[in-house]
Amino acid sequence: MSKSLFQFKAEKQLKKEAPLPDRMRPRSIDEFVGQSDVVGEGSMLRRLLENDEVPSMIFWGPPGTGKTTLARIVATMTESRFVQFSAVSSGVAELRVVVAEAQERLSMYGSRTILFVDEIHRWNKAQQDAFLPHVENGTVVLIGATTENPSFEINAALLSRCKVFVLTALQPKEIEELLGRAIIDPERGFGQKHFQIEDGVLTFMSEIADGDARAALNLLEMTIKSTPEREARAVAGKPDRVIKLELKAVRNLIRRSHLHYDQGGEEHYNIISALHKSLRGSDPDAALYWLGRMIEAGENPLYVARRLVRFASEDIGLADPNALVQALAAFDAAHKLGLPECNVCLAQAVVYLARAPKSNELYVAYEQVKMDVEQTQNDPVPLHLRNAPTGLMKELGYGRDYIYNPSVEGPVEQDYLPKHLKDRHYLK
Repeated sequence: MSKSLFQFKAEKQLKKEAPLPDRMRPRSIDEFVGQSDVVGEGSMLRRLLENDEVPSMIFWGPPGTGKTTLARIVATMTESRFVQFSAVSSGVAELRVVVAEAQERLSMYGSRTILFVDEIHRWNKAQQDAFLPHVENGTVVLIGATTENPSFEINAALLSRCKVFVLTALQPKEIEELLGRAIIDPERGFGQKHFQIEDGVLTFMSEIADGDARAALNLLEMTIKSTPEREARAVAGKPDRVIKLELKAVRNLIRRSHLHYDQGGEEHYNIISALHKSLRGSDPDAALYWLGRMIEAGENPLYVARRLVRFASEDIGLADPNALVQALAAFDAAHKLGLPECNVCLAQAVVYLARAPKSNELYVAYEQVKMDVEQTQNDPVPLHLRNAPTGLMKELGYGRDYIYNPSVEGPVEQDYLPKHLKDRHYLK
């Protein structure tokens, strides 16, 4: 009995010392903030939960959008056993243990097991195969959470057996609501303390969190713990203590380090795509913004410069031949100077390319050439176009009937393409 009491006190203390995001984790779907398309009234997931029909699923979204919380709520609403492990620290051996226990509970008690795998993309495709038979026969209901695009990171066979729910970054107003809850909650938050909060403080925190509820709550906890309590008016003969959160002090305390950018992840490709399309659309302001998003987040400037060189010929080409000169100069500057000195050189090239006239004639022409090379036979070079350095080659007709253009006045009628392609025109 004493051991049970000790365990209870230990768990209570551990929960009390947990970070604020864990303490404030929503306990029911009604407490859940945001993601109305996923969990709102009438949504597919909501109807499935109400009917106690939970399929295996993948929650895909940025950090701090509620993937783990939603998985816990699903388990609670279905009265299923909830098992959680991280793909970073767990492997197939741990999965076998979970599956054995799930089979026993299902056969003896008819109780289902929800297996929540955080960062499921960390398991390679071969490891993910281990889930397949147990998901198919219903031994476990798999809920995977990932920040990466499931189309690329999840085994196709496994993905076909799971419903994908897309979670989006929370809106600032939604995050501000969560921060307000944490301040007034006496049990899990800071409701036992007294605050004087200047207008704009919570709005600033909610905006700088960039849609990440966990980051916002961590910022709030860090700010409160690093702000000393001050004496205020006396209450019942005792001096009251108050925590004053002033906007200027909070701005100075919190440095903006929120740029979500993974040089090998989807966001990397999303942003370079946005830059490319802004250049193509002749919007220099948008192009500069996307350039800044990459460079300030630590992207290799040579990668950006290479993309600009390609763009100069692919989307501008002969409409402005100087575009390639500008792009190559920016590449050279990035190579010789590095960051941060080369950022303005890249900016110059980006603005020039955005403002330049556009033409994809060269790109289209070369794609057609590439197709002909791949799909037609290897036609021999016409005899009249071949050099004849030896007597034998001359006897065989090499170079015969070739017309040397500089020696002839006026246009020359002469075929330069292989026989099967002599009427082909790649350029308009």
